[in-house]
Amino acid sequence: MKKILITGVTGYIGGTIAQKLLKKNYSVKGLIRNENQAEALKLLGIEPIVGSIHDEIFLKEAVADVDAVMHNADSADDAYAADSFVNILQNTGKTLIFTSGSAIFGGKENGEGNNFVFTEDIPLNPRLEMASRVLINEYILQSSQKNIRSIVIVPTMVYGEGLGLKKDSIQIPALLNFSKEKGHGVFFGKGENIWSNVHIEDLADLYVLALEKAQAGSLYYAENGSSTLKNIAENMSKKYDLQPARSLNVQEAVNRFGPAGGYFGFASNSLCSASKAKEELGWNPQYDSIETFI
Repeated sequence: MKKILITGVTGYIGGTIAQKLLKKNYSVKGLIRNENQAEALKLLGIEPIVGSIHDEIFLKEAVADVDAVMHNADSADDAYAADSFVNILQNTGKTLIFTSGSAIFGGKENGEGNNFVFTEDIPLNPRLEMASRVLINEYILQSSQKNIRSIVIVPTMVYGEGLGLKKDSIQIPALLNFSKEKGHGVFFGKGENIWSNVHIEDLADLYVLALEKAQAGSLYYAENGSSTLKNIAENMSKKYDLQPARSLNVQEAVNRFGPAGGYFGFASNSLCSASKAKEELGWNPQYDSIETFI
């Protein structure tokens, strides 16, 4: 495999994966929605192609000359794009690596802690709000029966500086901006809810290893450490000279970040183990402290 198509290549995860692949002499095509960032991608060594992930005719042409597809563009909840890639790639033997998200573990705990650790062999019984995401993951994995080398990776809270066009993650910057506006670190409810986390470069290394080594139908959780939201908020207060961290009502999180972000991104637990990736793929993450990067 030498030529890879990445969706979401202008984003945080996709852009960092692209740089890791280029350093290993892979050829990278990047799907973008418009031409505004085409020149910037070319300067990074990425071949831009402009089109929609909801245009199957375009996608079929886009994947014709590649060996693998890494789908990162708002993919976790997009059943239409998932189905399109499966339809196009079936019976080709090509690789499809699909990006999910660890909010699937959330129990809508409203800031209460839960230290249950999920592993890939534990069946998920997701809340209604996350059920479609789990079904999409299962659909992708089952496509291995259609002669697709399908792989699903589930990142946790990602932190660190991206290597592509987008440098910042989602959760930490969003919480930091909210904290700065309030004048103090913020958490929701008790803030005892726990999120596993992973550095962006370690995560991108996992994608490369999965591309090179994973078996069809493989699912991998990506983490190398964990933290409560209260601890993250306290570190924000300390490192940005804000007032001591304090609790806000979960409704404030919903008002600020929307229902999915409020209830699941910042007030639920998302705790898992990446032992499978470490054992099967030899993944050896280098960063284990999210606090260092706040």
